[in-house]
Amino acid sequence: MDPVVSTSSGQTRGVAVSHGYAYLGIPYAAPPVGPGRYAAPERPQPWDGVRLADTLSSTPTQLPYPEPFSGLLPNPTIPGDDYLTVNVWTPDPSRDAQLPVMVWIPGGAFVRGSNAIDVYDGTNFARDGVVLVSVNYRLGAPGFAVLPDAPHNRGLRDQIQALEWVRDNIAAFGGDPEQVTIFGESAGGMSVMTLVTSPAARGLFRRAVVQSGSGRVAGEQRDLALPTANFAERLGVSATAAELGAIGPEATVAAQFQTIDAMRGGADPAVWGATTVTRGGGLMPFFPVLDEEIVPQIPEDALAAGVGRDIDLLIGTTADEFRFFVVPPGLAAMITPEVLAGMAAKQGWSDELVQTYTANRPGATAGDVYCAMVTDSYFTAPSRRAAEKHTGRTYAYEFAWPSEHLDLRSAHALEIGFVFDTLDQPGASMLTGGVRGPQDLADSMHRSWVAFAQDGDPGWAPYESADRAVQVFNHPSSGTGHDPRADELALWVQRRK
Repeated sequence: MDPVVSTSSGQTRGVAVSHGYAYLGIPYAAPPVGPGRYAAPERPQPWDGVRLADTLSSTPTQLPYPEPFSGLLPNPTIPGDDYLTVNVWTPDPSRDAQLPVMVWIPGGAFVRGSNAIDVYDGTNFARDGVVLVSVNYRLGAPGFAVLPDAPHNRGLRDQIQALEWVRDNIAAFGGDPEQVTIFGESAGGMSVMTLVTSPAARGLFRRAVVQSGSGRVAGEQRDLALPTANFAERLGVSATAAELGAIGPEATVAAQFQTIDAMRGGADPAVWGATTVTRGGGLMPFFPVLDEEIVPQIPEDALAAGVGRDIDLLIGTTADEFRFFVVPPGLAAMITPEVLAGMAAKQGWSDELVQTYTANRPGATAGDVYCAMVTDSYFTAPSRRAAEKHTGRTYAYEFAWPSEHLDLRSAHALEIGFVFDTLDQPGASMLTGGVRGPQDLADSMHRSWVAFAQDGDPGWAPYESADRAVQVFNHPSSGTGHDPRADELALWVQRRK
C-alpha cells in the first residue's frame, strides 16, 4: 500500500506501524510567530515534493510540571515554533476506506500538554478500524489571554481549524469526514464541551467524548483581562497583541507561570476576576472566554437551551479525580476535621453536604472526605449536570479502578492509557508506580470508545432521567449502575423530572 497521501498543502509520506501507518507532525496552520502569536490561525504554506511525516513536531511552549507532578504525568517538550500540527494513525490510507475518525484534544489546564505524549499513541485505534488524529493548539497567554487587538479564544480557534483540516483532508487517510468524534480529557474535555456548543464548530463532528471536563468552562472578558494585565506588566509591555507579539516564547511562558503562581498565593476574585477563580475548578487565568463568535454562552447553559442536541455525547470522570492534586504533595494529610469545616465554610458548602459525605465514608480521614467533595464539586457534578441538560443522545461513565501508588486511587488522568489501550507505554504507568494496569479493563474501555465512534453506542443504556444509567469501569468487573451515589450528587445537581 502506498503511504503517500495528498493533502490540501502538499503530499506527505507516512511510516509503517504495527497496524497501519502513522503520519506525524503535519501542519494544519502556519507557525504562530511574532504578531501572529496572538492572531487567528492562518493556513500553512504549501510545500513542493513529498513531505516525510515520520517525526513529531515541536510542542507548544510550556514549562515542565513541578514536583511531584512531573513524576506522575508524561509531558515531553520539543522546541520550535511549528507546532500547530496533527498526528494521524490509520489502518488504510485510501479514499475508499471511509473509516470512523476520532480527534484527540490533549489536556493540561490550558497551559501544558501536546500530541507528543506517548500515551496518546493511536496505533491501537488504527488496529481496531479507527483513524486517530491528535491535535496541538496554542496554550497559555498566546492561546487565551484577553487582548483588545486580538481575536478571543485563539486556542479554540486552532482546534476548530484542525477540525476543518480533518474535514478537508481525512478522506485521503481513509477516514470518513461525516463520522468524526472529538474527545479530550481535563482541559481537552473542557474544550470538547465548548466545541459541542460553539456555533463556529457546527458540522465539523458528529459525536463527542468529554473525559473529566466541565460544562461551565468560560469566563467573563472583564475578569480574564485582569490576569492578562498582570502577565503583560511582568513583561514590561502593554496588554496588547502588538506589544506582546514582540516578546519571545520563553519570556512569555515564564511570565504567564509567574502570574499563575501569584494567583495561587492569593486567589482574591476582586484582584484576579471572579470567573478566573470559580469557573472550571478555579485558578485558571488563561482559558476560554465568553465572546460572540466562539463561546457565546456558558456551555452548560447552551446545552439546556438545546444547543448540540444533534451530537451524541459520552461524558464521565474518574471516581477520585481530585486526589491527584492534593494527595501527592501531602496537602490532604494536613486536613483535620476542623480544617475541613473551615474549608467547607469558605466554599459555601452546607453542613448537610459535609455530614452526608462523612457519614457515607466511615473511617475515612477528613482529607479523604475533602477530596471526595471537591471531586464531585469540580468534576462529577458538572459532568452529571451536562448529562442532565444535553437534549441529544447521552451516555455517562465513571472510571473507578484504583491505583495503589501514593494512595492516588482513581485519580485524574488515570483512565487515559486505558482509553488508548497504551498501558505498555512508559507514561501510562507513571500514575501506577510502574505497575501495569489490568489489560482486560483497557480492552473493555477502549472497545467502548471505538464502538461509540462507529455508531454512537458505547454498549450500555443511555443516560435518561428515568434511571440515570452510569457505566462504572473497574477491575475485575465493570457494570452499569443506576443513579450511583444519588444522595450525594443530588446535593449538587438539579435533576430533570
